[in-house]
Parts: sequence; C-alpha cells; structure tokens
Amino acid sequence: MLTNAQEQIIEATAPVVAEHLDAITQRFYPLMFERYPEVTPLFNQAHQADGGQPRVLASAVLAYVQLRKDPAKVRTTLATVVSKHVSLGIRPDQYPIVGECLMAAIGEVLGDAVTAEVADAWGALYQELATLLIELEEASYREFAERPGGWRGTRRFRIAETRQESAVIRSFVLKPVDGGAVADFQPGQFVGVKLTIDGEPVHRHYSLSGFPNGKSYRISIKREPGGRVSQHFHDELAVDDELELLQPAGQLILDETTAPVMLISGGVGQTPMLPMACRALEQGRQVVYLHAAQEREHHAFADELDALAKEDYPGILTSVTLYERGERDDRADHIGRVNRELLERYLPVDSPECYFVGPQGFMTAVDEALKALGVPAERRHYEHFGPSRPLHAA
Repeated sequence: MLTNAQEQIIEATAPVVAEHLDAITQRFYPLMFERYPEVTPLFNQAHQADGGQPRVLASAVLAYVQLRKDPAKVRTTLATVVSKHVSLGIRPDQYPIVGECLMAAIGEVLGDAVTAEVADAWGALYQELATLLIELEEASYREFAERPGGWRGTRRFRIAETRQESAVIRSFVLKPVDGGAVADFQPGQFVGVKLTIDGEPVHRHYSLSGFPNGKSYRISIKREPGGRVSQHFHDELAVDDELELLQPAGQLILDETTAPVMLISGGVGQTPMLPMACRALEQGRQVVYLHAAQEREHHAFADELDALAKEDYPGILTSVTLYERGERDDRADHIGRVNRELLERYLPVDSPECYFVGPQGFMTAVDEALKALGVPAERRHYEHFGPSRPLHAA
C-alpha cells in the first residue's frame, strides 16, 4: 500500500508521466530486450514494430492510475491483460524485470524530473499493480489446473490432423502426447502456443475454432504475408509434429442470457465465432452468423456452416455470407462490404447480443453501424487478435 506522501506524488506527477508515456513505453521494450533477451520470445515483434504493444502498455498503466481506487473496475479492466499473461505462462519472477526496465525508461525520458522520491512512489505503484496481476493470474492457473483434463504451464500436443479451409487458412487438430483428457474451454477463447523455429522459441495466440470435446483442440491459422510463425505452420508442420500449449484464455465469451445472438466476422476473425455459434445454438438461441470474406477462395468453413444451418439447426441459424469482390453465387449472399444497411437487414429485433472480430477497420465500421442502429455499448462485444486498442483510435 502506498503511503500518503507517495499518493500525493503520484497524483502530482501523473499528468507529466501521461504526457510522455508513449515515449517511455517506446524506450521500455528495447531496453528490456537488451537487458533480458530471454523474455523476447514472449512478444510478437511485429506488434513492436507497428507500435501496438507499447500503446497497450501505456493504456494499461494509465487505466490503472485512474481506476486503482475502485477494485471492481480495476479487475474488470485488467481481465484482458490477465488473459494474455496466462496464455503466455507469465511467472511472478518476471515482474521485477518489467519493473526495473520500466523505471529505467521513465528515468531516461523524464531525466532530472525523476527525483528519488518520485522514483520511489512510481516504483511502489508498479509493485502494487504487479502484486494484483500475480494474484489474478495465480487464481486462473490454479482453477484451470484443477479442471478435468487441465494442466499448469505447458503441455505437449501433437498434430493429429490438418485441413486446408481456404486458400489462406489451414486448420490443425491437436491432441495431447500423453494421451490424457483435454480440459474444456469457453467458446470464443484462444490458446497460447509455444514452438521452436530455427532453434528459437516463439509464442503466439490462436483462437480455438472447434467446439470443446474433451479430446482435442483445433486452431485455424491464416497465412500472413511475412508472418514467420504462420508460414511455419503452413509450410513446415505436418501430422505427428509436436508443439506446446498453454491454457486457453480470453474474454470474448457468450453472455449468460437467452437473447438472440449476432456473430459478425471478417476473414480469419471467423475462428472464435464457430464454437460460439455452436454453444448459442445448443442453448436454443436464435443466431445470425454474418461472415465477410475477400472472395470465394478465401471463404473458410463454408461446408461447416451449411451443415449447421441446413441440417442441424434449420430455422434457428441464419448464415449470411458477404464477398468483397466477385459475383453472387451459391456461397455469397451479397457482394461488397459490411455497412449499416446490411446489418439492419439481418439484425435480430429482440435486443440481440452482438459479437464481432476482424481487421481493425472492419471492427470500427461494424461498431459504428451497430451503434447507429441502437445497439447499446454493453451489447457490442469484440476482441483484437493483436494488442488491444480502442476501435476508434487513430
């Protein structure tokens, strides 16, 4: 707990730190990678290059400073951070590394303004935040390990099956090497993946695209131009190859109501929507599944959706497909881009819960359209595949 003097210092210096926070976080990561290269594999370097990860850290620090005296709001705000951390297997002994390098970055950027008292106060604030995160993460680790088929840390899985879903998306069915059961997850969640490429460990997160079955997990990966890990999956990995998984995590999960559900996806953003659709249908809820693909050859899981809509849940599931280019055919209901008029045509009338995932611009357009159609913020749910950031950020 911070002393009264430290509280006053934080309050007095927070505007200055906020003003320079982008510069601080931009300096923090290179400093940490230089001092502690062993933590580098935990970070997607593409998100370092485009500034996404530093912006997330800056936002998290600011949010904590503003909300720390409201424990309930703090825990809600940090839920996304905790999810990412547990899917990476972050340990308590790694927090001092971050604290050391963050304080060093603050000192470099702010210079003489960082007196011993200021450094002490901000160091205490970081320790308070770290202690809370460690507590929340430990609770998550323990809860998952105690589930049937759960584990702690990493667990080795082998590729049991692969399937080309579209020109750019390939699915991998993963079964545990030990032959044991596999813990269920919440449809919509992602799983942490650890593998070695050219002798170097790398970590990534991939949405679980199959429904929980107690025996295996399925991930479906888009080949990204210049994507080192996605290309490795597509070009190098095959049946019987092995990798390590951490526990599933993520906050994009269905609400506990009976309201109609509208699932809106763009491209590979479809992957968390498939199990969410299955769960909602299993609950007897009306589901509108609207998917946007660039063109027919990029349309993944078409047969899977057709079977759900026509064979398993006729009259309950409405599947709508939009191609950005091409012509209308037996797969495409519309040509163009998602807009307000299209969403209005298919939006359930009875207070639907709306979930959407896709590229940043796609999610911004969907969010603006749903807002204009009167869907309140608490019924508009989304998740970023990369670092989280506001939908309307420049």
